[in-house]
Amino acid sequence: MLSLYTAPLEGVTGHIFRHVHQAHFGGADKYFLPFIAPHGDGKIKNRERRDCDPALNSGITAVPQILTNAPEVFVMTARYLANLGYREINLNLGCPSPTVVTKHKGAGLLEDPAALDRFLDGIFDALRDEVSVSVKTRIGLHDPAEAAALFTVFDKYPIAELIVHPRTRDELYRGLPHREIFESYAAGSRCPLVYNGGLYTVSDIAAFEEAARLRAGRQGAVAAVMCGRGLLRNPALFRAYRDGADLTPDALSAFHDALYEAYSAELSGPAAVLGHMKELWIYWETLLTADCRKAMKGIRKAKRTADYEAAVREIFRNGEWLPAGAPPRQTDKLVLT
Repeated sequence: MLSLYTAPLEGVTGHIFRHVHQAHFGGADKYFLPFIAPHGDGKIKNRERRDCDPALNSGITAVPQILTNAPEVFVMTARYLANLGYREINLNLGCPSPTVVTKHKGAGLLEDPAALDRFLDGIFDALRDEVSVSVKTRIGLHDPAEAAALFTVFDKYPIAELIVHPRTRDELYRGLPHREIFESYAAGSRCPLVYNGGLYTVSDIAAFEEAARLRAGRQGAVAAVMCGRGLLRNPALFRAYRDGADLTPDALSAFHDALYEAYSAELSGPAAVLGHMKELWIYWETLLTADCRKAMKGIRKAKRTADYEAAVREIFRNGEWLPAGAPPRQTDKLVLT
C-alpha cells in the first residue's frame, strides 16, 4: 500500500489543521508544513517559527519546507530546523505564485537548469549527512518538455524523495496533470519518487497504485503519493483509502466544529477565524450538490460569527451531499482536474 503525504498549502494546513485532522481522521504518513521563506540573513517570521515549533507538531511526522533561491540561506535554515529535531527538510520548487516566481524562487528556479544545478550542488555539498533533503517540484516553467533537463539535474543528487507535480508553473492547477511525463521518468529515475496531482478520491489513488505496480512489475516503485486539494476536499480520504471508512456529513461536521473551536481559541477576532473557515468551504462545497448554493452564499457573505454559524447549521441540517467516493462537483470557486 502506498504511503500518504499531505501537501503544504500556505494559510490552510498550519499546525491547527494538522492536529485536528490527525485527531479526527489520521492516515497521513507525513505532513509537509507550509513553506518558510527566510530573509537573506536567515531570519524567519514569527508566524513561521511558531508553525514549525516541535511542541506544536508532536505526535505527527512533520516535514518543514523552505522557499529560497540562495543555497546559503537554505543551508542556514535547514541547520536551524535540524537543531529543532527535524530529520527531513523539503525544498520548494513548485510554488507558482507570481510574487514568488518573479523573484526566481519556487517554480521560478526551474527556469534555468544550470542555475538549479548550482543551487542543489551548494546545499548538498554543505549539508552532506546533516539532514535529509527532499524536493517538491513541477515539471517546468512554461513547457512540459522542460522536464527532461530538470530530471537530469535531479538525478545527480542524493535527494531523499522527489515529489513531482506534473504540471508546469504556467498551467497552475488547470487541466490534467502530465502523468505520462512522470511515468516516463519513473521508469529510470535514480531518486525515490512521490506523485502529486489530481488525486481526489480513493478510486483515484487505487488506480494510480495499480498502474504503477503494473508498469514496474513489482510493488513499491513509486512508494508514496501526496494529496493537497484532494485531502482538503475530503479530510477522510487517507483513512478511506486504508480501511474504507469514507467521509460522512456527521464526520465532516465534527471536524468543522473542532477546527472552528481551535481557530477561535488561537486567532484574534472573527475576521481571521471566518477567513480560515471560508477557505476550507471552497473545497467542501465540491462535496455538495448544486442545490446548496443559497446556504453557501450565506457562508461566503458572513461577517459575524452568528451569521456564519447559522449558514453552517443549515448546510449540515438540510444539505444534499454527493455519495461517498463520488468525484468532486466543479464549482465557480474551484475546478478540480
